[in-house]
Amino acid sequence: MGSEEGLEQSLLSEDQHIQNEICRPCSGDGSVDINGNPALRHHTGNWKSCLFILGTECCERLAYYGIVKNLVTYLITKFHEGNAIAARNVTTWQGTCYLTTLIGASIADSYLGRFKTIAVFSTIYLIGMLILTLSASVPALKPPSCVGIACLDASTAQYAIFFIGLYLIALGTGGIKPCVSSFGADQFDDTDPLERVSKGSYFNWYYFSINIGSLISGTLLVWIQDNYGWGLGFGIPTVFMALAILSFFSGTTVYRFQKPGGSPFTRNFQVIVASIRKWYIAVPHDSSFLFELPNATAGLNEIRKLKHSSTYKFLDKAATICNLDVKFENSLDPWRLCTVTQVEELKILLRMFPILATGIMFSAIYAQNSSMFLEQGMALDKRIGSFTIPPATLSSFDVISVIIWVPIYDKLLIPIARRLTRNERGISQLQRIGIGLFISILTVTAAALVETKRLQIAKAEGIVHEKVTVPMSILWQIPQYSLAGLSEVFICIGHLEFFYDQAPDNLRSLCTALTLVLVALGSYLSSLILSIVMLITTRRGNPGWIPDNLNEGHLDRFFWLLAGLSFLNLMVYVHYAMKYKHKM
Repeated sequence: MGSEEGLEQSLLSEDQHIQNEICRPCSGDGSVDINGNPALRHHTGNWKSCLFILGTECCERLAYYGIVKNLVTYLITKFHEGNAIAARNVTTWQGTCYLTTLIGASIADSYLGRFKTIAVFSTIYLIGMLILTLSASVPALKPPSCVGIACLDASTAQYAIFFIGLYLIALGTGGIKPCVSSFGADQFDDTDPLERVSKGSYFNWYYFSINIGSLISGTLLVWIQDNYGWGLGFGIPTVFMALAILSFFSGTTVYRFQKPGGSPFTRNFQVIVASIRKWYIAVPHDSSFLFELPNATAGLNEIRKLKHSSTYKFLDKAATICNLDVKFENSLDPWRLCTVTQVEELKILLRMFPILATGIMFSAIYAQNSSMFLEQGMALDKRIGSFTIPPATLSSFDVISVIIWVPIYDKLLIPIARRLTRNERGISQLQRIGIGLFISILTVTAAALVETKRLQIAKAEGIVHEKVTVPMSILWQIPQYSLAGLSEVFICIGHLEFFYDQAPDNLRSLCTALTLVLVALGSYLSSLILSIVMLITTRRGNPGWIPDNLNEGHLDRFFWLLAGLSFLNLMVYVHYAMKYKHKM
């Protein structure tokens, strides 16, 4: 069996031959440099520009996780919120952070482009961080401290300033997240076989950089927040957000830029309207009779054409030419006649929707890392010798798992898989996502087993009705966090690569945003499940599954419920993944 390098060259030999024949000084995907000129291959893009983007993402994620990792602790200890309310506030805010990605993606794809969108929303993000830091530093803005067992509620103004800062951060990250990953992928030319392979590695290292920032936040910053105060604990992430902005602008001269292609929502809605208006028209059997712009005019938004597919045939009516269209040939109405490429864009989104939807349950499980896993850790023994471990620090094992597994996956598992499958990716993107979904079931199963054992110890020690920690080491949470990290390596990176790869050119920010919306919907689903569980289990005066004193509850049943729902979700995913037809 030959070397990995020899195998890769063999897999790419045909493409490399084509590249040598048409070698050009400029990129072949229509990208331009900062001055609007065609991007030169050797002076822009590739890894030289991605280093700035990876640095930006590392610093921005350090800032973000510097807030979210310990936010539930801040709400419980400083705002004196109950466990369920604090968890619901955190998951709702996290959901909003990812739901706002639709705003950023729409602006980037339609008007500003990814670079300018990142620049604008980074500023909003930094303002939010500054407000949050002030709310935890200025005495008049800080919630009152407890005196003995008496705890006063924070004032309306204190709540307002704190949440204004939080939700400005949510808006800022919504503009950055869908654009940074796709902007980094834009630095690799799809028409260059070697750069196309590098793009697959980029998504792995992009996620690796995210977790480097997350690791620092989950260890050093959490420790600072618990031991040196929240003003400094929020101030350090603010400094790193400023560094993220500096890193981003430092690479301006070597970036490749893709021009925005018009509102994707308008283009898709035009297809729907045109199809309905022509519901009575028969679609020609030969797809060559469907409407498409000639090559000379197809550059309306510099969008590469898509080939016709046989799915969702009703939508082909939008590209079917009728007598009325011929009559007004010189002034075609886009709400009556759409191009094949335009129709295929909508078809792609529809085909991807089931794959997208099955990711929501995974995100609901992942949301437990910063909510129920954290609250479970607060009820365990946090002492290791004379050192006390902050519960949020355990989430670092999630991050460490990612940092360990990304290089193993990229440098060891994929080369082995390439030899076995003769596929340049090793395993398909859909197979990668499916493996991640399965591992996520093991994640929540491990959490359920830990909680079952914790409750057994609480009962044996006779402390069920006491709100005290159970003499069981918090280190028992390491397996569930480690499995969570392993599942991320498969499903989260798989989602990023799959949705970017399958997306049409002018929908890439939007499709990347859809992968992030999964996190939002998962957080909202987690909040919904939590609310329903509390409503049902607290009837007739019962403490419920998740009371403030977890020793009286049944958090294990909540985790088993998530495991069961995740198994059903995996079955649905396998069904749709086997039927999926890739972009042509």
